[in-house]
Amino acid sequence: MEIARESYLKRLLDYRKNGQIKVVTGIRRCGKSYLLRTLFKRRLLESGIKRSDILEIALDDLRDLRFRNPLELSAHVDRWLGKRPGGDRVLMIDEIQLSDAVPNPWNPDGKRVTFYDALNGFARRKGLDVYVTGSNSKMLSSDILTEFRGRGDEIRLHPLSFAEYLAAAGGDRRDAFDAYARHGGMPFLFTRPDEASRETYLRNLVAELYLKDIVERKKVARPELMDQILDLLCSATGSLTNPHKIAESLKSRFGAAASVNTVAAYIGHLEDAYLFSEAKRYDVKGRTYFEFPKKYYCEDIGLRNARLGFRQQEITHAVENVVWCELVRRGFQVDVGVVESNERNAAGKSVRVQREIDFVVNKSGERVYVQSAWALPTDEKRRSELKPFSMTGDSFRKIIVRGDVGHRWFDETGVLHVGLLDFLLDPAIV
Repeated sequence: MEIARESYLKRLLDYRKNGQIKVVTGIRRCGKSYLLRTLFKRRLLESGIKRSDILEIALDDLRDLRFRNPLELSAHVDRWLGKRPGGDRVLMIDEIQLSDAVPNPWNPDGKRVTFYDALNGFARRKGLDVYVTGSNSKMLSSDILTEFRGRGDEIRLHPLSFAEYLAAAGGDRRDAFDAYARHGGMPFLFTRPDEASRETYLRNLVAELYLKDIVERKKVARPELMDQILDLLCSATGSLTNPHKIAESLKSRFGAAASVNTVAAYIGHLEDAYLFSEAKRYDVKGRTYFEFPKKYYCEDIGLRNARLGFRQQEITHAVENVVWCELVRRGFQVDVGVVESNERNAAGKSVRVQREIDFVVNKSGERVYVQSAWALPTDEKRRSELKPFSMTGDSFRKIIVRGDVGHRWFDETGVLHVGLLDFLLDPAIV
């Protein structure tokens, strides 16, 4: 089955021949290679590019192992270019993070040569359009503007959105969402014949690919501690936490002593592999960020469920994670909102109260407040969910995404109530 990743494909096509290095990043097995070397390459060939003018190098392929040396890589590309002195030429390098840093043969004691040096050199080759994929955020995303000296464009690829999933799966959209909320959107799931094989695939991805990759690449001294931290983050998806709290939980639940710095470093490894994203808390009125606590959301709800053995199926947490991923996928900067006010407690005393807005969404100067609620069965629950909106003191758009409504409407305070599936399938809403 072929899944058309049209929004990502459009970005690649829009960036064609712009003189920049195009970097496709994202968690492993989310479809980066397929996007670049199947879908995008097909469009290039259809546009008239000759197959012989496309050079593909896969650093995770044993046949291309020598090109992990950036000097060998550069020499190989130059030889290929020498046979094609003109025209429209395209270079595709898969899994660039596997490249090694090697000594400078002209200055062995100096700075080591890395793939950044090779790619910056390629960017200077006239008529060469360069595309790479990578699965390590700190080696790529955070360095695109610095190491690439302004010559890099990032295309962040995510697992399938619900809209992409539904287009591939077909059928009733509610049934499709139930499957999506359980198994997530890793593209290879569509090759698995039944639920048991899909769940086995997801469990193996987490244990045999992501965790082993982190342990080996980061030289993790305590793999069992990394396992336990991952379990805690999966259990606490969408809940406030911090490295200190996690360190305390490790000691109480597992009897594992770990320093706060070690816990923070291991969480960083999980973020670096794109398994989790950090959501900072933003003081809406004070316009500042709180250092702690924070929230962490899994890049794919199916991976989170698999790690927990498909046992903790709280729909409210799953929906919140899905909404977070959808907002990030649409290109927004997303924070957790905090609003404060003075309120009277049961004894009539004035106390300072903090309330939370699930997501403060920012893009191109626009702000939107979004609450995620699976159901609002009572007036009390409805008032509780909507109360933070009334405390912002501004007129930005306010939306509550609900699993218990089938159509959208504005209430008397101007808040848009929208069904979860409508929100996921209509990007114009936010």
